Amino acid sequence: MPDLPASAQRVQDKLAELGFGNQVVEMPDTTRSAADAAASCGCEVAQIAKSIIFRAAVSNRAVLVMASGVNRVDEDKIAAALGEELATADADFVRASTGFAIGGVAPIGHSAAPEIFIDRDLMGFETIWAAAGTPRAVFKLTPEELVRMTGGAVIEIC
Repeated sequence: MPDLPASAQRVQDKLAELGFGNQVVEMPDTTRSAADAAASCGCEVAQIAKSIIFRAAVSNRAVLVMASGVNRVDEDKIAAALGEELATADADFVRASTGFAIGGVAPIGHSAAPEIFIDRDLMGFETIWAAAGTPRAVFKLTPEELVRMTGGAVIEIC
């Protein structure tokens, strides 16, 4: 297996540390968008667990929403679950709070643990795919593994 970029290796190491055998793979093409990722992974767009980072407006903490690739996040639902309004997270905030660039934010291996919400719609799939630290790195997992590895709350997000 070829060497992974440092941020993808960080995800692979975190998977192993948590006791998961999932393998990070680098795709030949970008997986930056849900549609790109689905094409590269050979799955439905809905099976892509896209990572969306928000900034909690008052506490300034990172909030990660793992959403089905076909769903648009209802920020009011996330704010209600969080108990705090949301603000936009710019690229600098995403990098500083997660250690990842936009387009490669993994569900694990963050610089600081974010508050995590998982789209209930992802739970209906046997397998899903998530970003793994770069715009071309992904890993396959089950929705149940996503919940176990992140400790995220499963909620309706749209």
